[in-house]
Amino acid sequence: MVRLAVSSMFFHEYPIDEIFASVDEAGLTGIEFWIETPHFWLRDLPTGDLNAAVHAHPSLAPITVHAPVLDLNPCSINPRVAAASQQYAVEAVALAEEAGATVVTVHPGRRTAKRTPSAYDYERFEIYLARLHEAAKGRRVRVAIENMEPKVNSLLCTPEGVREVLDANPWLDFTLDVAHAMSLSTGEVYRYIDLCIDRIANVHLSVVENGKMHLPVMGSRAAAAIVRALSRAGYDGCLTLEIEDRNFAHPLSLEEKISLLQDERTFLEGCLS
Repeated sequence: MVRLAVSSMFFHEYPIDEIFASVDEAGLTGIEFWIETPHFWLRDLPTGDLNAAVHAHPSLAPITVHAPVLDLNPCSINPRVAAASQQYAVEAVALAEEAGATVVTVHPGRRTAKRTPSAYDYERFEIYLARLHEAAKGRRVRVAIENMEPKVNSLLCTPEGVREVLDANPWLDFTLDVAHAMSLSTGEVYRYIDLCIDRIANVHLSVVENGKMHLPVMGSRAAAAIVRALSRAGYDGCLTLEIEDRNFAHPLSLEEKISLLQDERTFLEGCLS
């Protein structure tokens, strides 16, 4: 059965226990915990606090995890940056396993220069995938790579490219970011579903309007149709709301964030009924 979740980064400024309590109050049934959630990241990754929050909110378990990506690039031309970025992703796999997560989402990296990726960049990418594969061996958590926005230096931003990587790496799964695909066209989302449905382990759900990324889905006919298409195709994982809270006219209070998620939940439940 599809679970309705939200990224912990929607509650960017709140402590871990309050984030989990708020998601629970909103009536969602999952959470994607970003390791860079400030209250976790800036306190040197207190895994005991995360595990306690998961235990205290069983309706949100099992969680999913998002590996660190800010200021990082596992395919960087700078070998130290690449090594550090890859190490953070490897450690995220272990952390996700410890937290009982079902999926850990990773980003593919990008060419450092704003130019079309070269053979060198794809060599870095292969090294990165090999390290992730080694980290995933013997673990239950699924490693899922995410499609990026279609920018000139993106390494993984087309359905065909994702399918090629999945076929070459049977151990790897896929996180479909709807807004990243929708930034090109709504049709692009359906191409990802058609080509990659058998390997989709998580879905980041939001919409794009007038150039703004990661907006709420409530009232969006395009989002409703995509959710129904995923359901018809047999997807039964998390629909993870990835909403940018800075897109609103004013900073949202905690109560407003909970209320917005309740509205999103009601809309999505209607799409799935």
